[in-house]
Amino acid sequence: MARVIYADKLRNRTNRLRLPIRKKVYKQKVAPSVAVCYRRCAGAGSWSVQTDRWLKRFALADDHEQANGSSVMDYLQAVQQALKLARGTEGGTDKPVTVSQAINAYETDLAVRGGAKHNAVMVRNHCDAALLAKPVMLLAEAELRDWYRAMLAAGKKPSTASRIVRSTKAMLTLASKRDARITNAAAWKHGLKLVKPKGSSLPPRDHYHLSDATLLNIVHECYRDDPDFGALVEVLVGTGARQSQVEKLRPRDLLDDGDDASKPSVMMWCSLKGRDREPEQRRLAVSLKLARMLRARAIARGPNRLLFDRIWDLSARFRAVLQRLGLDPTLTPYVARHASIIRQIRNGKPLRSIAFAHDTSTKEIERTYGRYLNVASEDLRSGLLDDSAAVHGVDNVIPMVR
Repeated sequence: MARVIYADKLRNRTNRLRLPIRKKVYKQKVAPSVAVCYRRCAGAGSWSVQTDRWLKRFALADDHEQANGSSVMDYLQAVQQALKLARGTEGGTDKPVTVSQAINAYETDLAVRGGAKHNAVMVRNHCDAALLAKPVMLLAEAELRDWYRAMLAAGKKPSTASRIVRSTKAMLTLASKRDARITNAAAWKHGLKLVKPKGSSLPPRDHYHLSDATLLNIVHECYRDDPDFGALVEVLVGTGARQSQVEKLRPRDLLDDGDDASKPSVMMWCSLKGRDREPEQRRLAVSLKLARMLRARAIARGPNRLLFDRIWDLSARFRAVLQRLGLDPTLTPYVARHASIIRQIRNGKPLRSIAFAHDTSTKEIERTYGRYLNVASEDLRSGLLDDSAAVHGVDNVIPMVR
């Protein structure tokens, strides 16, 4: 067995209990850039490991109870555990996972599940070298809060910062599931709590409700730029689906007309939002024109290819189209989804059906599109009791005898 560097003041409980109680740790260097640290407390002291970049507490000292090798350790056990945590074992499985390694694992997980790897790349691009090198188990609430708010202070749009924060939370949660030593989930739960800008609780703006004619003009203008770009926007407008859902469509998702060729439909993939959600498809009715376009793309691209390639700069290209048409350039392709939901609300379609078709919930529709529910309810006025109707008593009422 290799020799262990012995520290006279830390080697046994008798010597440790003679040390003055203080906040500053007593430490002994046991390897290059690795030190085992002992904090003298009024009760039992604690063992920690310190490297050039971080300090981590890992067990109680055997000051008042027998060492068990896990929660309570003597000096020799503490040295071995400190080296294990700082360097890792031969396979490297015990080495603390850094933020950079957690991002890599998250990117791999997204690729396996068919998610967008850009979510992991986006997080990495907004982390400095110090944050990337820090172990996940040492992340503090204040540190993450300052990182998030620094993005907002630098002029990052709240919606963009929110996407980065959500991906960061997912990345850190995945790391904590794979390493039981990561117990500081409260750090990102509270430190990365989304900041709602003033007025964010208001319903969608009025210009989210674009007319059908305006939407068709947008689609035609997109086709002028690029047929693939125009086709993708046409599907977004015609179905109200998200871009990520449309980009999963394959030729086999186009349903045969069957006996009634006037009612085509597609099997639209649901998003993978939510916890441990399984892949799911839902049948959506589409127009005859949209069905013909999709079938033509299926024939042109072959049976084994996706109907659409990923368009990474979709929002920027969509913004240029809006500017040419003299429309609000702050709108995004998501306006097609807003317009689809609002159109169906105004047509009196049941909220449950609208929610099912758009892969959302009735609660979310009521919260986001509440102002349009009032318009739809006007048609229900004819079913109300006429206020002018006289209420007459009935002749079979017998008065009570006192």
